[in-house]
Amino acid sequence: MKTRKIVVIGAGHVGSHCGFSLITQGVCDELVYLDTDRDKAVSQAMDLADATVYLPHHVNVRAGDYNELADADIAVMAAGPLPDEHQTRMDTLGATIKEMKTVVGPMKESGFSGILVSISNPADVIAHYLQERTGLPARHVISTSTTLDSARLRRVLSERTGIDQKSIHAYVMGEHGESQMVAWSNASVAGVSLTELMKKHPESYGKLNLDEIAAAARKGGWIVLHGKKSTEFGIGTALTEIVKTIFHDEKKILPVSCLLEGQYGQRNVYASVPAVLGADGAERIVEIGMTQEELEKFGDSCETMRKNFKIAMGL
Repeated sequence: MKTRKIVVIGAGHVGSHCGFSLITQGVCDELVYLDTDRDKAVSQAMDLADATVYLPHHVNVRAGDYNELADADIAVMAAGPLPDEHQTRMDTLGATIKEMKTVVGPMKESGFSGILVSISNPADVIAHYLQERTGLPARHVISTSTTLDSARLRRVLSERTGIDQKSIHAYVMGEHGESQMVAWSNASVAGVSLTELMKKHPESYGKLNLDEIAAAARKGGWIVLHGKKSTEFGIGTALTEIVKTIFHDEKKILPVSCLLEGQYGQRNVYASVPAVLGADGAERIVEIGMTQEELEKFGDSCETMRKNFKIAMGL
């Protein structure tokens, strides 16, 4: 029997809650924590191991070193600083790159050949940096990016429409950050176009303010950060959704950041787009139809990340 092994790099707020979500949903059999603060990694692992006693799934949780990556199926990059409420995610670029430089060498030396799912911010630029520096296949390096923003968007739409969020489909695309955009032309409720519903039902759907909804979704993370100084639960379940999809080879389409090689008219940039996820990572990028205005907003977002990637590579 082959067990499913995940190594989480970074045992802070985000890494610990990702681990908790993974074990409570029974997604993996082995969960290993790596952190420059060895005591913290040991403590987080022990705390999570205690929790498994009352969970229906057996999970071997422990702290380890980079040698654990040799036979890991998935590595989760959760190292790096949290922005404070006065910073953008991009403002943490320098500090995060400093952390990544300590990780890339040991990761390559370990012989890791699995799939790397990066959370560290600025999410899209860091995923691109890690793919470039590790030499892993592009389809094997993805970022959670707007998986979380899309969840926030669906939550806000649910609040505004009174329809359960699971019956709403809508994508936030581009950057997991300030330049993100919403592909409203593809948003739907129970398979019916949202823009069509707005035309047919002016007394209800027609009153939706799409710009205000997009702004509320974009600001959601900052509201959480302001109130509790970190985001944890949302990103934990978003990460777990991606990992489940990969482990079970589901071919589910999720908005993740991956390398664009001509899709949407963009090249040499990591940006969040709907992608088919399976056992081989981001197996195919789905090119949804967008209006010219949406394509321009997406292009602007890509250009922002392309410029910041150049900065990252020079640090």
